[in-house]
Amino acid sequence: MSDQPIEKLLQNLTVLIVDNNGYMRRMTRTMLLSIGIRSVVEAADGMTALDQIRTVNPDVLLLDWDIPIFTAMEMMKIIRSPGVFPRPDLPTVMLTDYPNRSYVLQAMQVGVHEILLKPTSPQALHDRILSAAVNKRPMIKFGKYYVPQPRTISSSSEQSNANLSAST
Repeated sequence: MSDQPIEKLLQNLTVLIVDNNGYMRRMTRTMLLSIGIRSVVEAADGMTALDQIRTVNPDVLLLDWDIPIFTAMEMMKIIRSPGVFPRPDLPTVMLTDYPNRSYVLQAMQVGVHEILLKPTSPQALHDRILSAAVNKRPMIKFGKYYVPQPRTISSSSEQSNANLSAST
């Protein structure tokens, strides 16, 4: 895929930033604009974010771990409710200051597509947005949760065998 279609795709995305820290929202907005995203909406808390999702219908949600009114985990449980919430498959990138394994596992359990450690870079944001919004994984019911289908990891020997089969 050349850079031109990706650039055009990014220009057409609407991204909702949810972070209670105004400075972090502005910094994230600046990074999004620098990677070509033109439409950015902001919310400082979970309640406003849920309203924005219903009214603006964003293509991607950038959700900070630590937000007021509804926590990020509560928000994700609401969003990932097919038949109840209008956008249960909304591509979501979690931003966090907490690089703990337990936080990553919790975020995965409630259906986050990607996780980014703050502070982040425009390139990392670009890569996670593309992964969540463009290379979407199908959503599946996993126990009581509605989550993106887990990625499959092929071993290097499987990959080597596939390459050998393709070349013969």
